[in-house]
Amino acid sequence: MPSTTSPPPSGHWLALVGWLALVAAAGALGAVASVDAAAFYAKLARPSWAPPAAAFGPAWTLLYALMALAAWLVWREKDAPGRAGALGLFVAQLAVNALWSWLFFAWHRGVLALADILLLDLLVVATIAAFARVRPLAAWLMVPYLAWIAFATALCYRVWQDNPGSLG
Repeated sequence: MPSTTSPPPSGHWLALVGWLALVAAAGALGAVASVDAAAFYAKLARPSWAPPAAAFGPAWTLLYALMALAAWLVWREKDAPGRAGALGLFVAQLAVNALWSWLFFAWHRGVLALADILLLDLLVVATIAAFARVRPLAAWLMVPYLAWIAFATALCYRVWQDNPGSLG
């Protein structure tokens, strides 16, 4: 399907800032729950393949930027069928993403964090599929995010299993 995007007027750039702000707000909401995350994470038994705590900030910064760009590209396709549903899925997965930090780091609820991230995996797959129908490049921009959360799902499961006293 050819793109219906015209050269962006200045308002389109403001919309990009808006998508960046929305994604940053979700990240900030998760960060509030993660104030003591480094100390808590350091106390947990982790598998040898777990990344160091310092890797998470840069990884999420890049992923959030790619996610915002993807949403903006879909948003620009004003006449595309499925655009509203695709953006609705994007916002839903963003909310589920922010909730995970609260479940895991603030409330120490391992099984609920695992359920949340499994739901996140499904929502991101659905978002990618919906984005692909509207703007294929947007779907591809979401693939690194899917790869990261798939890895994070395995890590969440293993850490939960290895720390029953800390992650109820």
